[in-house]
Amino acid sequence: MARRFSRPLGSSTGPGGVHMNRWSERPSEEQRLLNPSFCSLLLWHSAGGHAEATRRRVGIAFEECFLVLPMVLHREIRESLPSRTTTSLPVWLANNPLAPSTIADRARSLVPFTKEALRFAGSYGLIQFSQTLIHANPDWRRRMASALDNSSDEVRTCAMHAAFVGKWFAKTGNVETVMSLLGVQP
Repeated sequence: MARRFSRPLGSSTGPGGVHMNRWSERPSEEQRLLNPSFCSLLLWHSAGGHAEATRRRVGIAFEECFLVLPMVLHREIRESLPSRTTTSLPVWLANNPLAPSTIADRARSLVPFTKEALRFAGSYGLIQFSQTLIHANPDWRRRMASALDNSSDEVRTCAMHAAFVGKWFAKTGNVETVMSLLGVQP
C-alpha cells in the first residue's frame, strides 16, 4: 500500500498549508542538520548526479527531490546504499526490506524542509526549475567544490551520496517507477 506525504509533527497548518517554525524556535540540532543551505547543497548534488547519468542532461523530477533528504540524512539508509548504480533499486530494496517504510516515514516528516531547501536553492540560483524538473545550475560547480573542501567528512559523504541517489534514480526509470518501488505517492 502506498503511503502519502502528510503534515509532519511539530508544524502548523494555515491558509497556505504547512508552515515552518521560525528559525529562532527550531531546536539547535534541526538548525544544524536541516538548514536550507545544507539541504540545498544536497539537492544540487542530487540534481547534478541525475543529469550526469542521463544522455540529455535531464534534471531530477520535482517529486524525487522529496526522497533525497530521507535517503541521505538518515545514517542507516545512507550507509546501506550500494556503492555503484549497477545495483538496481529493486535489488537493494530486496536486501533492505525495511527501507521503504523508513524512507516514506522520513520523507513525510521532511516535506517542509525539502520545500524550504527548494525555495532557498531557487532564490539563490543553485537550481533551476523547468516544468516538473529540477536542474543543478553548473555555474555553482566551483563554489560547491570549495564549500565541500572546507566541510567535514560527513558533509562530503552526504553530498557524495546525494549525487549517487540522483544517478540511481536516473538509471531506475521514470519518477513513477521510483516512487512505486519505494511505496510512496506525492
